[in-house]
Amino acid sequence: MVEQQQEHESAFKTALAHVAVPAALEDGVNVLRVKVNGSMRESFLTLSQDRFTLSITSTKVSKNNNSKDKNSSISSSSRSGGGGSIFSFGRSSSASATSSTAARSTAASTDTNSSSDAVQEHSIDIGAIDRIQRGQQTHKFELAKKSRQDSRRNLMSSSTASLQQLEQIDAALHPRKSFSIIFRGARTLDLMMMGNNRDDVLDALDSVLRAYQAAKVTVAKDVLLLRYIWLDVDKEKTNRLNASELAKVFDRINCYMKKQELNKMYEKFAKIMGLNRSERRKGLTFEQCSTFLHKIKRDSWMVKPVNVIWNDLFGEIMNNGKQRMTVSERTFLEKFLHQKQRQTGMTLADVRRLFSKLHRMEMPHTQQGAQQQQDVSRIDKNQFEAYLLSSDNDAFDPCREAYDARLMTKPISEYWINTSHNTYLTGDQFTSHSSVEMYMNALYRGCRCLELDIWDGEYESNGGGGNGTTTTTGTNMTRPIPVVWHGHTMTSKILFVDILQCFRVFLNFHPDTYPLVLSFENHCSIPFQEVMAEDLVKVLGDKLYIPTEASLFGRLPSPEDMRGLVVIKGRRPDGTVDDYGSDEESDEDDVVSNTGTEKTSRSSVSGSTSQQPKKKIITKISPLLARLTLFHGCKLKNWDVSVRNPTHHMHSFTETKVKKMCRQSKARKWAIYNQSHMSRTYPAGSRVDSSNYSPMLAWSTGCQLVALNFQTPDPPLKLNDGRFRENGNCGYVLKPSSLMMKDDFSQTAVPVRLSVRVVSGSCLPKPKGQRSGDCIDPLVKLSVYDVENDEKDTCTTFSTTVVQNNGYFPIWHNNTGKNKFSFTIESGAVAMLHIEVYTKGDIGQSDEFIANAAIPISCLRPGYRNVQLFDANNTRTGPFDFASLLIETKLKQVVAEI
Repeated sequence: MVEQQQEHESAFKTALAHVAVPAALEDGVNVLRVKVNGSMRESFLTLSQDRFTLSITSTKVSKNNNSKDKNSSISSSSRSGGGGSIFSFGRSSSASATSSTAARSTAASTDTNSSSDAVQEHSIDIGAIDRIQRGQQTHKFELAKKSRQDSRRNLMSSSTASLQQLEQIDAALHPRKSFSIIFRGARTLDLMMMGNNRDDVLDALDSVLRAYQAAKVTVAKDVLLLRYIWLDVDKEKTNRLNASELAKVFDRINCYMKKQELNKMYEKFAKIMGLNRSERRKGLTFEQCSTFLHKIKRDSWMVKPVNVIWNDLFGEIMNNGKQRMTVSERTFLEKFLHQKQRQTGMTLADVRRLFSKLHRMEMPHTQQGAQQQQDVSRIDKNQFEAYLLSSDNDAFDPCREAYDARLMTKPISEYWINTSHNTYLTGDQFTSHSSVEMYMNALYRGCRCLELDIWDGEYESNGGGGNGTTTTTGTNMTRPIPVVWHGHTMTSKILFVDILQCFRVFLNFHPDTYPLVLSFENHCSIPFQEVMAEDLVKVLGDKLYIPTEASLFGRLPSPEDMRGLVVIKGRRPDGTVDDYGSDEESDEDDVVSNTGTEKTSRSSVSGSTSQQPKKKIITKISPLLARLTLFHGCKLKNWDVSVRNPTHHMHSFTETKVKKMCRQSKARKWAIYNQSHMSRTYPAGSRVDSSNYSPMLAWSTGCQLVALNFQTPDPPLKLNDGRFRENGNCGYVLKPSSLMMKDDFSQTAVPVRLSVRVVSGSCLPKPKGQRSGDCIDPLVKLSVYDVENDEKDTCTTFSTTVVQNNGYFPIWHNNTGKNKFSFTIESGAVAMLHIEVYTKGDIGQSDEFIANAAIPISCLRPGYRNVQLFDANNTRTGPFDFASLLIETKLKQVVAEI
């Protein structure tokens, strides 16, 4: 029962108020917003007083109903449609930005009850922001730049063009004033400051984000979830929610309850809280709503998982005969951490620090006297549950997840490296767009080896504006413009130099990044290669790793040696001609031709290249480009020869070749080669849909660069996310010692039996984090990916039962027999557990993905563990920040029968 008591205000609501921000940001910063079609619109970016919400509005927020601000903005808005305005050079379109460009969208109508005249178009919760990115590395910015270039070209062809008009166009998209707010995984809000205060504003927003990340660990997940959705429900900003508004909360958090039942429970709870009829009509405060939701969760469980776990571990009755309400430090240490969780290194001092943290945590209470001062040497059941669902109790070993600089000094060949294939593509391999944004997305996802397919573009003519698409013939040819695209297809092209500038921007703001390896698939003729070399030196400058002749012999440099630098993988032949070999053993995905003499023609749409005879690649390499290259791709003749090659020589293989070599028992020789040399694998050319192959087999041979299509969030890419979650997501994971042994390590591997029981879930969102839709019916799919006998990858999958109409607190604890699964692990150093949450599809429809987590078996901790769930973009922002599962895991060696 909840006793009537004095209100305790949530401290978290004011946790960000102390962060200093420029006054202009609170009043509304004048910006240009880039819309989805590349056009631009004058807007205002405003941070709320509590620092929890960013708003983008078409008119400036007026605190005192100041009509002057409104009229001024209306004037600017009208001006943006004028033909002579610098804001009108985008393609004309009456469509406004869609909901995909904001975390929350509301109808563009004036709230007559608000003290502001501003039309609030979009707002973004601070908790939904992934990062704030300086520069213009998004697809919308690319469209805006193209519109600017088209406008400049059209204006120059006009006889009435003036220098002032050209300067207006050039100034309309300044990279040092531009930035993007990336939120909820893949959405972007792209802006350019009208003034010169970009860095001051962004530094302040970065401080707010850091303060939020620090503050949220002191708050229970369900309290965080309620705060996250509060603004959407409390439309009138009364700081209270009545029964009908609470019904909207229940819909948002996926907790189904009949209206009559909810109203009854609301009235009962409000009376217990001592609210009179008038106060009950006004609604519950944030703190009261939090307690109400917590009580609903507790009272709805027929069998409460935390009660069962608590009683099993500590006993329901204490030695004095009383019901156990709390647990001591020593009991928690010995019976829970040491015995159940197998954390034998934990001490009483560690437990005291943990208990102190739990006592400071803000959480709802439903027990009488729970708000009173407690003995800090004991915790109650609510605090125990908070620990179970915290990152401190993560199933992924925090020691393995944390970055460790001591591991980064070995030769680069001793690491798995996060690697992407055809990084520039936004979709399929044949018709999709190419975008610089995909490189930035991959970098922030942890990718450290990125691919560029580089081809001869056109020539920049005098006065062409540098767009690289001016002319291919004529006497006014000046500079070749290399472009990146998927040759012989209908994919679009982007400039090679724009991609380099993207890397430079990233390294400027992340100077401690471990080396970025650029995998060049070079189709260019010599003049274009020379420009490539020139651009590499000019744009990257001291960020470019240029190997000396002496460094090409002996062991490869370490990630630490090349920290903050860009490393080139391509061709470094002894002469200018590189006789590379067949296309099966090169990086080439397309029909191969003599790229040193003329351009290649388009292949047929059917893509039946397997029926065409393989042609030998005779590639001419510019010495200027070759001298910048560290890793030299060469043909595999046999492993005995390859292992004696200089260590900077490397091989690349398609996925079909990987499987073939492993079936032919060549995996061990390949693994030995990979101890000192580099290898790269990539998807088969038949994967036109940009699907991915399983990376398990290539990882098991010690292959460092297992390239995947980052634009496709399928299970192989999610395994990749889990693999490189280790070591702080720095993109480099030290390979297990078994892959560095000279003897046959497969003979020493001992099978392990893994048991997983799904207990419950917490705060599971709707698919894609949607705000509306049916209440979800969650189920959990568990898969173990493994490698058997060094020759084939395996996948074993089980599914739990379905929980109807409950994503807020689904439980599978009651059906232990159907929700406990057992797996046999053959290659524990490589194997991975993949946990996916789906909502059950209607009849005839497939289940819909919600969230997932992938954990290497070597990083999986036993006991009752919290699984932090990630969205399809491998982020935990917005509604995914609170989503988790509680599982029980057991690991033991399999003893062979004699």
